[in-house]
Amino acid sequence: MGITVSRVSKRFADFVALDDVSVDVPDGSLTALLGPSGSGKSTLLRIIAGLETPDRGSVVISGRDVTGLAPQQRDVGFVFQHYAAFKHMTVRDNVGFGLRIRKMPKTEIRKRVDDLLALVQLDGFADRYPDQLSGGQRQRMALARALAVEPRVLLLDEPFGALDARVREELRDWLRRLHQQVHVTTVLVTHDQEEAMEVASRIVVMNHAQVVQIGTPAEIYDQPASDFVMGFVGRVNRLPGAYIRPHEVRICEPGEPGCAEAEVERFLAFGPEIRVELRLRENGQRLWAQLSATEQGMPDLTEGMVVGVDLSRARRVDEPAAAGGAR
Repeated sequence: MGITVSRVSKRFADFVALDDVSVDVPDGSLTALLGPSGSGKSTLLRIIAGLETPDRGSVVISGRDVTGLAPQQRDVGFVFQHYAAFKHMTVRDNVGFGLRIRKMPKTEIRKRVDDLLALVQLDGFADRYPDQLSGGQRQRMALARALAVEPRVLLLDEPFGALDARVREELRDWLRRLHQQVHVTTVLVTHDQEEAMEVASRIVVMNHAQVVQIGTPAEIYDQPASDFVMGFVGRVNRLPGAYIRPHEVRICEPGEPGCAEAEVERFLAFGPEIRVELRLRENGQRLWAQLSATEQGMPDLTEGMVVGVDLSRARRVDEPAAAGGAR
């Protein structure tokens, strides 16, 4: 059993934060709550944690209705975007703080903390203070502290939001591997589509206080349930009444059957990836293609040249693709 949120609504004065939201989080899964700012994802996480009270609806964790319980009675670990570390305590003392509150014997605390520091790759940093760690190290310390009390549920609210892009990328990979080791039911709030797609096994897409789609990363990307999901998750070209992913646009020879003529406006190479910005000659529509530098049969492209573009893989906005339809 994991988490079951049933018909939860929450209003702050005149602002509707959640409107009749229901979500099931499978036991042992890593589920991302994904959506733009103001969509309700952080409010939903805080209601699961007990930091906010729903106006109506219920929250069940591991088969127990916790709707009316205080946070400390819910058996959850919570990690914020900002580390909330005790600056006067060492890394070891920060991680072991919750265990000391629970009156665990000192020898057991030390072993548990040592095991966790090894798990989060901070062994050797136990006697440092938080301000002696990098941002990524402080966030790993915060995760170790949350895991120390062996919670049934781990809740992460934009945990990597304050870090630079390179560190975020490293920690995404690290979090995915960590979850494979500990298997604690985890809910991650993020507005970063790439982060959700890389880390989570399931994604809950939210917008305007409601859940608009739930599925695996592949289902969300290949079978968007609405125009909003299609445009929010992944890169997309919008055509009149249709859309096509940049990697689905095929460059071909002008005049080739099924290809429309377009002018290359910009040509950018990023290592193995090529971005080609195009303007259709028929109607002036601008779009772009994402190509592989090793793609066979692609003409040598230069800015200003006329090429053909095959848009046959475009889909109507109200017509989700079959799973696996994108290449």
